[in-house]
Amino acid sequence: MSLTRSSLSAIRGKAVVVAVAIATISLAMQAAPVEAATAPSRIISLSPSATEILFGIGAGKQVIAVDDNSDFPTNAPHSKLSSFTPNVEAIAALHPDLVILQSTATKASAVQAGLKKLKIAVYLETTPNTLDQAYSEFTDLGALTGHVSRAKVQIAVMKSKISSIIARAKKLTGVSIYHELDNTLYSATSSTFIGSVYKSFGVTNIADAAATADSGGYPQLTSEYVVSANPTVIFLDDGAYGESPTTVAARAGWSGLSAVTQKHIVVIPLDIADRWGPRLVDLYTFIANSLTTVASK
Repeated sequence: MSLTRSSLSAIRGKAVVVAVAIATISLAMQAAPVEAATAPSRIISLSPSATEILFGIGAGKQVIAVDDNSDFPTNAPHSKLSSFTPNVEAIAALHPDLVILQSTATKASAVQAGLKKLKIAVYLETTPNTLDQAYSEFTDLGALTGHVSRAKVQIAVMKSKISSIIARAKKLTGVSIYHELDNTLYSATSSTFIGSVYKSFGVTNIADAAATADSGGYPQLTSEYVVSANPTVIFLDDGAYGESPTTVAARAGWSGLSAVTQKHIVVIPLDIADRWGPRLVDLYTFIANSLTTVASK
């Protein structure tokens, strides 16, 4: 989530490390954060997911700049700041009082330390593996920005909508899925966030058989394995990079796959597949609708 082709190499093989640094105070993620006495008024978000969360909980007016990949909401103060290769000098030049930094960013620890030396508070964001971990970021940012109540409401609304989506979805049996991160066949197991979404609908994830191949939950499959597994549905998370039902069908040995012959290849919208903000509801809706279409055939 916030996973793009350029960030995949940063997460492969890495276990999720939960850490939140706020100036000189270290907060444990498992502890309920205490609302800041003085809410920050100059926030920089270097994470598309955090940007969406901040605006979702009502902290948008406190945000002075967002990274070059934060394209939602459209009224966010976009900048050329990079979330993948953050630059301490460029960030500090905007005089922020809080920076949200991705733990998978290049030299994230060094950037965090550099900002800390300048007495700039930093929230080190980690990629969630579960809904509860995603909700934790809403809680944390709500506390840090002075929007605890709004964050609680947002979480409650999302929980209700997602539960309803899962409950309404047609229960599937014998359906297997392959989630493709890129055309070198990196995938995601049920231990990852996107994998947990599929799991909630009761389908079988073919990548789970290769779970031990990557400690972070993103194993690289072989073409032969995908063909032998013969998934019912293929979800493409790399549509923005040129992959499509046509390119998949043209791969050696893939034309006979069930997903290809039955036209069950789904391109996931990039802007909802790799983020864990309020639009998670849209992701669950999209996956539910896609699987319902399969079940109805």
